[in-house]
Amino acid sequence: QVQLVESGGGLVQAGGSLRLSCAASGSSFTIKTMGWYRQAPGKQRELVASISRGSSANYVDFVKGRFTVSRDLVKNTVYLQMNSLKPEDTAVYYCNAVQYHGMDYWGKGTLVTVSS
Repeated sequence: QVQLVESGGGLVQAGGSLRLSCAASGSSFTIKTMGWYRQAPGKQRELVASISRGSSANYVDFVKGRFTVSRDLVKNTVYLQMNSLKPEDTAVYYCNAVQYHGMDYWGKGTLVTVSS
């Protein structure tokens, strides 16, 4: 079992920055990949970025150059640094963890609101 707790969301003006954190507990040593997803009102949940245990990161096109995902294996924490935020980045951001054997887990989400 893995438990994920996100933090760091809030209200920010367009052009501003936020850093999200996701702390993993439980069987965190079994986690292969961690990622951030987001879900805007009325839309489906979508991948934002993911990072492997070896810190290989992947980003979707709409955040490339603005968001950076990182992972601290000692703290069992993954971060999402979000810069140059836009109103369309407004969403609930969810942390995801995938274990080596394929089981995945989700956090409860943290709300990011970007005002214009």
